[in-house]
Amino acid sequence: MHGLARALVNNAVEWRNQGWTRELEIVGIGYRAEMKGKGMVVFSLGYSHPIEYPLPTGVDCAVDAKLTKLTLNGIDRQKVGQVAAEMRSLRPPDPYKNKGVRYSGERLKKEGWQDGSKIALSHQHSAISYFK
Repeated sequence: MHGLARALVNNAVEWRNQGWTRELEIVGIGYRAEMKGKGMVVFSLGYSHPIEYPLPTGVDCAVDAKLTKLTLNGIDRQKVGQVAAEMRSLRPPDPYKNKGVRYSGERLKKEGWQDGSKIALSHQHSAISYFK
């Protein structure tokens, strides 16, 4: 119990000064995000209309020069994570088309493939005909 309590207090003190950060990447041709004012993020994600996302108080957002990377900062870890999850849900990553909003460094696994090796077979092929 002492180690848990110490870790919780240490995280509270350390991250109170620095804040929490979450990074998102937007992948897709024509997909981008722009800041409109200080508290509004406007997404263009392939829909017929732009999506405006108001930022809650306590969460700041920065968009890079290419308009494809967002950095969320804030003191409250839960709020930063919730905002990142809501932004990601606007256009979840599609492993087949390689498009969407994803967390920075998130790997997408295609169904039936694991770590780049062919271990899962299609339902149309048998094991014998597949490895010939």
